[in-house]
Amino acid sequence: MLSRPAALATAPDRATPAPAVQGGAQAVDRALGLLAAVGRAPAEGATLAALACAAGMSKPTARRLLISLIAAHLVEQDRGSRAYHLGPGAWLLGLRAGRRHDMARLAADCVARLAAESGDSAFVVVPQGDEYLCLTRIEGAHPVRTHAMLAGDRNPLGAGAAGIALLAALPEAEAQAALRRLAPALTARMGEEAAAHVAGDVARARATGHALNPGRVVAGSWGIGVPVLWPDGRPAAALSIAAVETRMGPAREEDLARLLRAEAATLADRLAHHLTPERMLP
Repeated sequence: MLSRPAALATAPDRATPAPAVQGGAQAVDRALGLLAAVGRAPAEGATLAALACAAGMSKPTARRLLISLIAAHLVEQDRGSRAYHLGPGAWLLGLRAGRRHDMARLAADCVARLAAESGDSAFVVVPQGDEYLCLTRIEGAHPVRTHAMLAGDRNPLGAGAAGIALLAALPEAEAQAALRRLAPALTARMGEEAAAHVAGDVARARATGHALNPGRVVAGSWGIGVPVLWPDGRPAAALSIAAVETRMGPAREEDLARLLRAEAATLADRLAHHLTPERMLP
Protein backbone atom coordinates (compact mmCIF):
# COMPACT_ATOMS: atom_id res chain seq x y z
CA MET A 1 0.00 0.00 0.00
CA LEU A 2 1.43 3.32 -1.05
CA SER A 3 1.93 5.99 1.62
CA ARG A 4 0.90 9.61 1.00
CA PRO A 5 3.61 12.11 0.06
CA ALA A 6 4.89 14.12 3.02
CA ALA A 7 3.53 17.38 1.60
CA LEU A 8 0.02 15.94 1.42
CA ALA A 9 0.30 14.42 4.87
CA THR A 10 1.12 17.78 6.48
CA ALA A 11 -1.24 19.97 4.43
CA PRO A 12 -4.28 19.59 6.71
CA ASP A 13 -2.26 20.86 9.69
CA ARG A 14 -1.33 24.02 7.82
CA ALA A 15 -4.83 24.57 6.43
CA THR A 16 -6.82 24.35 9.68
CA PRO A 17 -5.80 27.26 11.95
CA ALA A 18 -9.38 27.87 13.15
CA PRO A 19 -8.87 26.73 16.76
CA ALA A 20 -5.96 29.14 17.24
CA VAL A 21 -7.92 31.98 15.68
CA GLN A 22 -10.93 31.24 17.86
CA GLY A 23 -8.77 31.08 20.97
CA GLY A 24 -7.06 34.33 20.03
CA ALA A 25 -10.39 36.08 19.49
CA GLN A 26 -11.57 34.88 22.89
CA ALA A 27 -8.44 36.25 24.54
CA VAL A 28 -8.96 39.60 22.80
CA ASP A 29 -12.59 39.71 23.93
CA ARG A 30 -11.55 38.99 27.51
CA ALA A 31 -8.81 41.60 27.46
CA LEU A 32 -11.18 44.23 26.09
CA GLY A 33 -13.77 43.35 28.72
CA LEU A 34 -11.11 43.73 31.39
CA LEU A 35 -9.99 47.07 29.94
CA ALA A 36 -13.60 48.28 30.03
CA ALA A 37 -13.82 47.23 33.69
CA VAL A 38 -10.70 49.26 34.48
CA GLY A 39 -12.29 52.24 32.71
CA ARG A 40 -15.42 51.96 34.86
CA ALA A 41 -13.41 51.88 38.09
CA PRO A 42 -13.70 54.78 40.56
CA ALA A 43 -11.00 57.43 40.90
CA GLU A 44 -9.05 55.32 43.40
CA GLY A 45 -8.76 52.50 40.87
CA ALA A 46 -9.79 48.86 41.17
CA THR A 47 -8.29 45.79 42.79
CA LEU A 48 -7.45 42.60 40.94
CA ALA A 49 -10.31 40.81 42.70
CA ALA A 50 -12.83 43.51 41.76
CA LEU A 51 -11.74 43.52 38.12
CA ALA A 52 -11.81 39.73 37.86
CA CYS A 53 -15.33 39.71 39.28
CA ALA A 54 -16.52 42.53 37.00
CA ALA A 55 -15.08 40.84 33.91
CA GLY A 56 -16.31 37.36 34.91
CA MET A 57 -12.95 35.60 35.01
CA SER A 58 -10.56 34.06 37.50
CA LYS A 59 -7.93 36.19 39.21
CA PRO A 60 -5.01 34.35 37.53
CA THR A 61 -6.56 34.96 34.10
CA ALA A 62 -7.27 38.60 34.92
CA ARG A 63 -3.71 39.10 36.17
CA ARG A 64 -2.23 37.57 33.03
CA LEU A 65 -4.32 39.82 30.79
CA LEU A 66 -3.58 42.88 32.90
CA ILE A 67 0.15 42.26 32.47
CA SER A 68 -0.38 42.35 28.69
CA LEU A 69 -2.46 45.53 28.94
CA ILE A 70 0.22 47.13 31.12
CA ALA A 71 2.86 46.22 28.54
CA ALA A 72 0.73 47.99 25.91
CA HIS A 73 0.47 51.07 28.22
CA LEU A 74 -3.33 50.75 28.25
CA VAL A 75 -3.38 49.98 31.99
CA GLU A 76 -1.08 50.91 34.86
CA GLN A 77 -0.81 49.75 38.45
CA ASP A 78 -0.29 52.13 41.34
CA ARG A 79 2.87 51.13 43.19
CA GLY A 80 1.47 52.10 46.57
CA SER A 81 -2.13 50.91 46.55
CA ARG A 82 -1.60 48.22 43.87
CA ALA A 83 -4.87 49.36 42.31
CA TYR A 84 -5.27 49.36 38.53
CA HIS A 85 -6.02 52.47 36.44
CA LEU A 86 -6.23 53.32 32.76
CA GLY A 87 -2.76 54.00 31.41
CA PRO A 88 -1.29 56.71 29.18
CA GLY A 89 -1.92 54.63 26.08
CA ALA A 90 -5.65 54.66 26.80
CA TRP A 91 -5.49 58.43 27.27
CA LEU A 92 -3.81 58.88 23.89
CA LEU A 93 -6.37 56.65 22.20
CA GLY A 94 -9.11 58.71 23.81
CA LEU A 95 -7.59 61.92 22.48
CA ARG A 96 -7.39 60.50 18.98
CA ALA A 97 -10.93 59.12 19.12
CA GLY A 98 -12.11 62.52 20.33
CA ARG A 99 -11.20 64.04 16.99
CA ARG A 100 -14.07 62.04 15.48
CA HIS A 101 -16.45 61.28 18.33
CA ASP A 102 -16.21 64.13 20.81
CA MET A 103 -19.87 64.55 21.64
CA ALA A 104 -19.04 66.86 24.56
CA ARG A 105 -17.31 69.30 22.19
CA LEU A 106 -20.03 69.11 19.55
CA ALA A 107 -22.75 69.69 22.14
CA ALA A 108 -20.98 72.31 24.27
CA ASP A 109 -22.80 75.38 22.95
CA CYS A 110 -26.15 73.55 22.95
CA VAL A 111 -25.81 72.66 26.63
CA ALA A 112 -24.61 76.18 27.47
CA ARG A 113 -27.66 77.76 25.77
CA LEU A 114 -30.02 75.39 27.59
CA ALA A 115 -28.51 76.34 30.95
CA ALA A 116 -28.58 80.06 30.14
CA GLU A 117 -32.12 80.13 28.80
CA SER A 118 -33.66 77.84 31.42
CA GLY A 119 -31.64 79.04 34.41
CA ASP A 120 -31.34 75.42 35.52
CA SER A 121 -28.78 72.62 35.14
CA ALA A 122 -28.34 71.28 31.61
CA PHE A 123 -26.69 68.05 30.49
CA VAL A 124 -25.57 65.97 27.55
CA VAL A 125 -25.30 62.22 28.00
CA VAL A 126 -24.38 59.34 25.68
CA PRO A 127 -25.65 55.74 25.72
CA GLN A 128 -23.17 53.00 26.52
CA GLY A 129 -24.81 49.60 26.31
CA ASP A 130 -27.50 49.41 28.99
CA GLU A 131 -26.13 52.52 30.72
CA TYR A 132 -25.64 56.16 29.88
CA LEU A 133 -22.73 58.42 30.76
CA CYS A 134 -23.08 62.09 31.65
CA LEU A 135 -20.47 63.99 29.62
CA THR A 136 -21.27 67.59 30.53
CA ARG A 137 -23.21 69.48 33.19
CA ILE A 138 -23.59 73.26 33.01
CA GLU A 139 -25.28 75.23 35.77
CA GLY A 140 -27.91 77.88 35.16
CA ALA A 141 -28.29 81.08 37.12
CA HIS A 142 -31.10 79.95 39.42
CA PRO A 143 -29.70 79.71 42.97
CA VAL A 144 -31.63 76.55 43.94
CA ARG A 145 -30.14 73.59 42.09
CA THR A 146 -30.46 69.84 41.99
CA HIS A 147 -27.32 67.73 42.12
CA ALA A 148 -28.84 64.39 41.16
CA MET A 149 -26.39 63.92 38.25
CA LEU A 150 -22.83 65.13 37.77
CA ALA A 151 -20.43 64.90 34.85
CA GLY A 152 -18.90 61.42 34.84
CA ASP A 153 -21.90 59.76 36.49
CA ARG A 154 -23.33 56.58 35.00
CA ASN A 155 -26.92 55.41 35.32
CA PRO A 156 -28.94 52.55 33.87
CA LEU A 157 -31.11 53.48 30.89
CA GLY A 158 -34.52 54.46 32.19
CA ALA A 159 -33.22 56.16 35.34
CA GLY A 160 -33.78 59.90 34.98
CA ALA A 161 -35.12 61.97 32.10
CA ALA A 162 -32.11 61.37 29.84
CA GLY A 163 -32.30 57.61 30.35
CA ILE A 164 -36.04 57.60 29.63
CA ALA A 165 -35.49 59.65 26.46
CA LEU A 166 -32.83 57.23 25.19
CA LEU A 167 -35.06 54.20 25.76
CA ALA A 168 -38.04 55.92 24.12
CA ALA A 169 -35.94 56.58 21.01
CA LEU A 170 -35.35 52.86 20.48
CA PRO A 171 -37.75 50.66 18.50
CA GLU A 172 -40.50 49.58 20.90
CA ALA A 173 -39.58 45.89 20.92
CA GLU A 174 -35.95 46.74 21.60
CA ALA A 175 -36.92 49.11 24.40
CA GLN A 176 -39.14 46.46 26.00
CA ALA A 177 -36.32 43.92 25.89
CA ALA A 178 -33.98 46.46 27.46
CA LEU A 179 -36.48 47.16 30.25
CA ARG A 180 -36.63 43.46 31.09
CA ARG A 181 -32.84 43.27 31.29
CA LEU A 182 -32.62 46.49 33.28
CA ALA A 183 -35.24 45.66 35.90
CA PRO A 184 -32.72 44.67 38.62
CA ALA A 185 -30.45 47.67 37.94
CA LEU A 186 -33.36 50.11 37.93
CA THR A 187 -34.70 48.70 41.19
CA ALA A 188 -31.27 49.01 42.77
CA ARG A 189 -30.89 52.61 41.58
CA MET A 190 -34.42 53.93 42.13
CA GLY A 191 -36.22 51.54 44.45
CA GLU A 192 -38.91 49.05 43.52
CA GLU A 193 -41.86 51.46 43.50
CA ALA A 194 -40.19 54.08 41.29
CA ALA A 195 -38.71 51.46 38.95
CA ALA A 196 -42.20 50.07 38.34
CA HIS A 197 -43.16 53.38 36.67
CA VAL A 198 -40.31 53.43 34.13
CA ALA A 199 -42.15 51.51 31.40
CA GLY A 200 -45.02 54.00 31.64
CA ASP A 201 -42.58 56.92 31.58
CA VAL A 202 -41.02 55.54 28.40
CA ALA A 203 -44.44 55.14 26.76
CA ARG A 204 -45.34 58.71 27.70
CA ALA A 205 -42.07 60.01 26.27
CA ARG A 206 -42.70 58.17 23.01
CA ALA A 207 -46.13 59.79 22.78
CA THR A 208 -45.15 63.36 23.71
CA GLY A 209 -41.68 63.55 22.17
CA HIS A 210 -39.96 64.36 25.45
CA ALA A 211 -39.20 62.47 28.65
CA LEU A 212 -40.23 63.61 32.11
CA ASN A 213 -38.72 62.36 35.35
CA PRO A 214 -41.02 63.46 38.19
CA GLY A 215 -38.55 62.95 40.98
CA ARG A 216 -38.28 59.19 40.65
CA VAL A 217 -34.52 58.92 41.20
CA VAL A 218 -34.06 61.64 43.83
CA ALA A 219 -37.14 63.04 45.58
CA GLY A 220 -37.77 66.67 44.61
CA SER A 221 -35.38 66.55 41.65
CA TRP A 222 -37.29 66.67 38.37
CA GLY A 223 -35.88 66.41 34.87
CA ILE A 224 -36.93 66.70 31.26
CA GLY A 225 -35.01 65.29 28.30
CA VAL A 226 -35.04 64.58 24.57
CA PRO A 227 -32.96 62.23 22.44
CA VAL A 228 -30.47 63.34 19.81
CA LEU A 229 -30.54 61.01 16.82
CA TRP A 230 -27.99 59.79 14.33
CA PRO A 231 -29.04 60.12 10.67
CA ASP A 232 -30.19 56.47 10.76
CA GLY A 233 -32.62 57.24 13.60
CA ARG A 234 -30.68 55.57 16.40
CA PRO A 235 -30.11 57.54 19.63
CA ALA A 236 -26.68 59.17 19.70
CA ALA A 237 -27.13 61.20 22.89
CA ALA A 238 -29.72 62.94 25.02
CA LEU A 239 -30.03 66.52 26.18
CA SER A 240 -31.75 67.18 29.49
CA ILE A 241 -32.56 69.87 32.04
CA ALA A 242 -32.91 69.23 35.76
CA ALA A 243 -34.59 71.48 38.31
CA VAL A 244 -36.22 71.36 41.69
CA GLU A 245 -39.84 70.27 41.64
CA THR A 246 -41.27 73.77 42.11
CA ARG A 247 -39.69 74.86 38.80
CA MET A 248 -41.16 72.08 36.69
CA GLY A 249 -44.92 72.69 36.39
CA PRO A 250 -46.95 71.63 33.31
CA ALA A 251 -46.68 75.02 31.53
CA ARG A 252 -42.93 75.24 32.04
CA GLU A 253 -42.54 71.61 30.99
CA GLU A 254 -43.74 72.53 27.50
CA ASP A 255 -41.44 75.58 27.34
CA LEU A 256 -38.42 73.51 28.35
CA ALA A 257 -39.38 70.76 25.90
CA ARG A 258 -39.35 73.31 23.07
CA LEU A 259 -35.89 74.53 24.09
CA LEU A 260 -34.60 70.98 24.23
CA ARG A 261 -36.07 69.98 20.86
CA ALA A 262 -34.51 73.00 19.17
CA GLU A 263 -31.05 72.22 20.53
CA ALA A 264 -31.44 68.50 19.79
CA ALA A 265 -32.25 69.35 16.17
CA THR A 266 -29.16 71.59 16.00
CA LEU A 267 -26.95 68.87 17.40
CA ALA A 268 -28.45 66.16 15.17
CA ASP A 269 -27.80 68.33 12.11
CA ARG A 270 -24.24 68.87 13.32
CA LEU A 271 -23.73 65.11 13.70
CA ALA A 272 -25.07 64.48 10.20
CA HIS A 273 -22.50 66.88 8.74
CA HIS A 274 -19.67 65.89 11.08
CA LEU A 275 -19.90 62.13 10.56
CA THR A 276 -20.49 60.23 7.37
CA PRO A 277 -22.53 56.99 7.70
CA GLU A 278 -19.45 54.77 7.63
CA ARG A 279 -17.95 56.72 10.53
CA MET A 280 -21.01 56.57 12.75
CA LEU A 281 -20.71 55.02 16.18
CA PRO A 282 -22.58 51.73 16.67
